[in-house]
This record gives sequence, C-alpha cells and structure tokens, in this order.
Amino acid sequence: MAGSQAGSGAVEWLLSAAPDPEESGRSWEEDPHGVVLLPAGARWDVLLVPGALGRAALDVLLRCTDRPGPVLAGIGDARLGFFVPPGTSGRWFGEGIRGAGAGTWIAVPHPERLGTGMRWLILPDDEGTLTDPALLELALREAGDLTGT
Repeated sequence: MAGSQAGSGAVEWLLSAAPDPEESGRSWEEDPHGVVLLPAGARWDVLLVPGALGRAALDVLLRCTDRPGPVLAGIGDARLGFFVPPGTSGRWFGEGIRGAGAGTWIAVPHPERLGTGMRWLILPDDEGTLTDPALLELALREAGDLTGT
C-alpha cells in the first residue's frame, strides 16, 4: 500500500525534525532495523490509532484524497500512526487514540529500506504532506461506524 518509493527529499524532510540531522542520518543507516527516534511537535504530530480502526480510516482517507500524509504501521499492525500538523495532538480526543506532539519522540523507519516490525503504509513525500486533521476525524468517524468501534 505504500505506493511509490520515497525520494531523497522525504528522507531529508524527516531528518529535518532531528536536533542533529547528520547524526540521526548516520544512526539511521547504521541501525540494523533502519529505525531512528525523531522528535514530534516541530514538523508534525502523530496520532496513534488502534489497528483495525486505523486501517478502516486509512481506507476511507484513500477514497477521499489522492494523497494523505505519511502513515506508519506498528509492530503487528497493533497501531497506525497518522502524521498530522504540529499542535494537532494536544487538541485531539478520542477513545483509544493517543497523540505524540511536542516533547515526545517517535520511532521512524527509514523510508527507503524495508525492515521488519514497523513499516510505512503511506510513505512521506518530498513536500512534507500531512493528513488534514478534519478529514482524518471524518474518516475515523466513518471507520468507527463501519467497524462498530
């Protein structure tokens, strides 16, 4: 579902959130799992949604927009992480939904490497496209109706 490969601009965009992008880039390349911790809250927040609800919401999003923002799947697809504009997580309320914003860190897999565990369902693009929070809310509501959650 991740679609086309991420370009080097996506890597640069992700690393631009790091306090030391060069060091984070080296760590990313050296990590056997291709994962680095990046701070949330500056370039993006991440809304962490239970797996079944998140997958159903992603299906709705893909029917509504050509390009949602990046979406991560956690280990075992237990949770999906939707990248949204900074500040969104502090204003979000929903049962089972957690927000990662300023002061939190996110484990992020390299967009150009296939790894085990975490993976991209929607790769970041070179422009830093993020999911519109209002559209995500509507998708989650519809997905909740569909899944009974």
